Amino acid sequence: MKRTVFLGTYTQGESKGIYSCRFDDETGALTDYRLAAETPSPSFLALHPNGKFLYAVNETDDYMGENSGAITAFAITDPARGVIQKLNTVSSHGAHPCHLAITPGGKAVIIANYSGSTVSSIEIRADGSLGNTLTKITHQGSSVLKPRQAAPHPHAVNLDPAKKFVFIADLGMDEVLCYELLDDGRLSRQRGTTKVAPGSGPRHFAFHASGRFGYVLNEISRTITAFRYNPRNGELNQAQTISTVPEGWTRGSTAEIFIHPNDEFLYSSNRGHDSIACFRIDQESGRLTLVDIEKTGGRTPRNFNLDPSGRWIIAANQASGDLHVFSIDQETGILEPAAGRVEMPDPVCVVFL
Repeated sequence: MKRTVFLGTYTQGESKGIYSCRFDDETGALTDYRLAAETPSPSFLALHPNGKFLYAVNETDDYMGENSGAITAFAITDPARGVIQKLNTVSSHGAHPCHLAITPGGKAVIIANYSGSTVSSIEIRADGSLGNTLTKITHQGSSVLKPRQAAPHPHAVNLDPAKKFVFIADLGMDEVLCYELLDDGRLSRQRGTTKVAPGSGPRHFAFHASGRFGYVLNEISRTITAFRYNPRNGELNQAQTISTVPEGWTRGSTAEIFIHPNDEFLYSSNRGHDSIACFRIDQESGRLTLVDIEKTGGRTPRNFNLDPSGRWIIAANQASGDLHVFSIDQETGILEPAAGRVEMPDPVCVVFL
């Protein structure tokens, strides 16, 4: 079966926006690579639950004279060819939006604005376009590493499996903040905050499908912190912190974290070491055990993603400008390089349609 893949990029160099290609989940081949739409620095993408619309952050700091980035909505007009058409663009209400998530039923998009220290939610209309601003929350705080952590830096938006709470990993505060999600897509009062070790820099987050465990990827310390999760009140209780790089490696940073569809393995990417680490998840405690660390075949892997079958990973190497495909051993979780490879400018996000 062939699937369409959308690819987000930075556009300070040769890239012009969002690209697409076709992925063959029998062979791992990537074909039909093309420019899907021109838009400024669409560094992170999210699909509407109905599969008909695509949303991109525009990770900039100057939108119509405002110190803010933007969010752009697209209609997917030809799914097989990866053709999209712009619907509209609105302010993200903060500079350098870097992550977004769609609420249940596709009613709203929630955005983390890295430099703006803000989290916002924006209405999604019936036609897929973006409407009114529903929520804008400004984080307050800092942490120990200056100037990197002199201010809040919201870096990820994640909904818990029950779609009851929204979790924001804030790199600048060394905290994961929890908010209630209302039916219309608004964020209600803050339910709590969970601290990680000072100087860790929480970047991205992943929930185990059971709703019992959560995992935060710490960019600065190159670690993952595992939590036990209480779905009744949104509370996270720390269980473990484990390195994502080999012992003695002290350079670089982490980028992305995903859990395999079978919920047995967790993967995270390492910039600098240029690798993806594989961990086995203990189904009773949620604790992680390192299985393997596989080089990504390029430099500075950012986002990567698992295909819906759970048999493949596509890694986006930003600095070397290429995508590499890896097969996944279903018993061990170990990655093996496959034949699929595409050269493209500044890839930073991979989304399967």
